[in-house]
Order: sequence, then C-alpha cells, then structure tokens
Amino acid sequence: MIRRALPQGRKISVCVVGAGVAGMRCAQMLGAKGIDVTVLEARDRTGGRVGAPRDVRVPLTDMILPFKMHQSMLGGHPVDHGPNWIHGVNQNPILDLAKEVGASTLSPPESAPSIFDHTGQSLSREECKQCSGLMWGIIEEAFEYSDKNSASIPQDQSLLDFFKLKLKEKGLPEHVTERVLQACRSWGDYIGGSVEKQSLKYFWLEETIDGASTYKAILDRITKDTYAHAKVELSTQVVSVKTQDCESKMWSDGPSSHVQVTTLKDFTNKHYDEVVMTAPLGWLKNRTAVFLPSLPDRLLTAIENLSYGQLEKVYLTFPSAFWLSPTDSTSPENNDPNNNDLNPFFTQWLAPSYTPNHWPVECVSLSSLPTPHAQPTLLFYMHGPLAAHTTSLTSTHTPSTPAYIAAFANLFKPYIARLPNYSPSSPSCVPVDALATDWSHDEFAGWGSYSNFQTSEKGVVELDRDIEALRWGAPERGLWFAGEHTAPFVALGTVTGAWWSGEKVARRILRAYGLDGEEEQEKEVIEEAGGKAEGREKVGAKRGGTGLGA
Repeated sequence: MIRRALPQGRKISVCVVGAGVAGMRCAQMLGAKGIDVTVLEARDRTGGRVGAPRDVRVPLTDMILPFKMHQSMLGGHPVDHGPNWIHGVNQNPILDLAKEVGASTLSPPESAPSIFDHTGQSLSREECKQCSGLMWGIIEEAFEYSDKNSASIPQDQSLLDFFKLKLKEKGLPEHVTERVLQACRSWGDYIGGSVEKQSLKYFWLEETIDGASTYKAILDRITKDTYAHAKVELSTQVVSVKTQDCESKMWSDGPSSHVQVTTLKDFTNKHYDEVVMTAPLGWLKNRTAVFLPSLPDRLLTAIENLSYGQLEKVYLTFPSAFWLSPTDSTSPENNDPNNNDLNPFFTQWLAPSYTPNHWPVECVSLSSLPTPHAQPTLLFYMHGPLAAHTTSLTSTHTPSTPAYIAAFANLFKPYIARLPNYSPSSPSCVPVDALATDWSHDEFAGWGSYSNFQTSEKGVVELDRDIEALRWGAPERGLWFAGEHTAPFVALGTVTGAWWSGEKVARRILRAYGLDGEEEQEKEVIEEAGGKAEGREKVGAKRGGTGLGA
C-alpha cells in the first residue's frame, strides 16, 4: 500500500493531465477533499472524446465558459461526434447523471435489424431474425468460452475463427452460414477493429455491462462540478512529465514536490506532488517520450500490447424519413412509425457486391427515436478501410458545403437505394445535410476512438495483466494513469469505465495521504476477484446499452 506524508505548510498539489470524463471525475473528488488540483487540457474545451457543452456557467460566479464541443447541430437536432451510448443500467453513474439532468434515454429495441444480402436483396423478417439470432447467440457463446478458457486459448485465435467453428458444428445450410459470417463483421463497428483481429483469448474483456438528448447535459454537469473543485487550464499541451522516486530528494528549482510538468504554452516547469495522466491510449502509444525518465518497462510493454480502435460515424439527414413504411390506419400496430418490425432501428448491408469495394456497413435510423427526438437522419457506423475513406473525404471537403454533402451522399447512395420507398427522382431521397467524424486524424483523441483487444503473433501476451499494470501506474514516482483503457474489466472502452477509473485513482491518492474515511472506502465501484468482475451481467449488449436521443 502506498503511503505519503502530508506536506508541511501547504496543500497537497495534484496535476491531472486531460479534461475528459476520467480526468474531470478525478479532479472533482480530489478537490472536494481540499487538495489543490490543476487540470491541464490540450484542447480549447473540456470533455475529451465526449465533448463539452457551450456556455457552461461556473457555480457561485457570474462566469460563462464558451466551450466548443464534440456535438453539432444537424437538421436542427444536436448529434454526438463521440459516444452515443451509456453501457449498463445497474448502478451506472453516467445513467444516474443522465436522469439527474433530465437527458432523454432510449433502450434500443430487441427486434432484429433489417438486413440486405450481398446482392442487395432485402431478407424477410424471419431470415433477419434467424441471422441476427445466430450472430448474437455465437457472440454470447464466445464471451462465455473466452471467460472460462482464456488461459488455454491461443493468442492468435480470433473471434472469426470461433464463428467458423460454431457454424460448422451447427450444420446449417451453406447460404445461412455465409450470411452469418458476413453479418458478424459488423462486430467491428462496436470495437473499431476487424473481427479477424478480435482476440478470442481476451474476448471476455470486451463484454460490457448491459444496458433521447445527447451527452451535452451530462457534460454540462460534469464540467461545472470540475470548475467548482479545480483550476482548469485549456489549450495547454503537456510536453514533458518528469518524475523521481518519492523517497529521493526534491527538485532544486521547485517546492517540496516530486513531479515536474512542462507545457507547450509557456515552457515553464510546474511542480506537483502527484500527476494523473488521463490521455487516451492511442496518445500514449505515440508519446511515451513525454515521460522522463522513461516509463518502467512493464508500463511500456502494456502500452505497446494493448490495441486502439478506429471507429468513425457519418450522419446523413434527409428532407423526410422516406424509408418509413406507410402506416395502415386499419391496424393499430401498423399505425406507429416506431414499430420496429415495420421500421427497424438497425439496418445492415452484408458484403455488397454492387459497391466498388464491397464494404459492409450498418446504420441506425434516428427516425425511430421517440418524439420529440425523432429526425430524418441515418447514422452510419464504420471501421477499417471504409472509415479511412470517409476521413479522406473529410480532409478534402469543407464541412457543410454542397461538395461535402454530395461526397457522402454519393458514397452511401448504393446502400440508401436499397431502402424501402427509395426513388432516384424523389428529392426526399437526397441528403440535405451530412456530418462525418474524423477521430483518426485527431492527435488529442490518440488518432482513434477507444481501446480494444486484438490477436497477437508475439510471444506471451497477457492483456488483462497489461491493463492491471497501467491501472496501477507508477505511484512510487507520483505517476498515476486513468481513462477507459484502465477501467474495471466490466467497463473497458466506455464512458462509465472512464468515470470509474478517475474515481479509483482519486481514492488511491486520498488513501495514500490518509484522507480517505471509512465512507469512501465503502464506495468502491467494483470489487474485483482474480482480475474479473464478480456478477458480471451477460451481454446482448454491445448493441444493448442505453442510447442518448437527439
């Protein structure tokens, strides 16, 4: 257990690098205990990969903070560039915040998606249910198999390998087997990486707890609480974090502290007792030279071994939701535009032979959201080559211009043309607005989206132990790590996981200085046994979290 002596004649000082959800939660908890907390954020806004609301009022002051954010207006509705989902409904602090601030949430329907096969033909509802049921059933089997047999599974075995094995065992007709193999590639849209590279050995790490306004109101609350308890410096990029063993003598040019942080803003050295690094895993992979002396080998290995996904999104807004099936006033169940048998929430296009690159894609119909959040917008999720292509379009066209909208309209036209009621001559079937994310070129997002767990051809790789190593950090040097990549296993890669990781580090620092009361010790978010969370709820639910409406 780490123990620190309280500094004499001054407050404990902590630097939190990054004003994302993990950093802000950590700063809130430390500041509430009287610690002098400074949050350094490279962007000109808070929120990290989630974003932050504009015009945030600081409590007890007249100050208004005009932040930019990773939410935009599209067709008169706000949309998220970052997360759309809250993963988990039981004891989830993010869902609790959503309820507190009055954010609308939606549990997505469990009905099967609409599916178009490789020729562009729409499958029948029964065929859709069969394909989707087989896919998610095998994914659930894979979670259970990985959880029970992780130690013996070869580290180069992928989720796709497991699918092929299970489908062969089931002895299904060839066309059904091929259809499910095509459908399972949509798993990449949940992790930001291909199913061929998804590690079966560590697939259990992908299992999340189960689970309409955007994240705007939630970030508003988190940002206000952070400013109430910490000093936040925006547009302040950290270029050096110099640490020394906490048992050694202090810096000759600073106060009695053990961490020296240098920023690009003024290149002056600032000293702190502790530093909490919450930068994304992708950033850490490219910026290990920031740490002086070099990070311990165990941490460098962990950063190298863990993978970072690249997930992108494209929103297309139309004059009206032309794809909704006509209502039948004689049938009550058919008189509801949100009837998910008539108007599925999810749509998949499987290995389309009618497109130049045969890129499969999946979308969510935001017209299926409840009133007043429904909008005539299709939200496409993508990874791999298609994601790379969309970001190339983003870099060559100015957002919101006719050329920008036309570029994405043309890219997705072969898919859109398969939807019900499509007519090439109808203005209702032509997008009037578009928005595409570009996380892959965002340095402060780590040139990607969030952590995932891929196959490896190296020697022995223990990804669960790598996560634990990052989670532990280097407290002997006053250096701690937080973020979705250090979250409890049950919440890796999620906003909730980021929140919990910030809490965990804050509690450890408070405990080191003897500032944690019995009440705080009882508030541990997740009790872990043998590295795996007790009572982890079964998934259906990379798909089945709670969505935030528009």
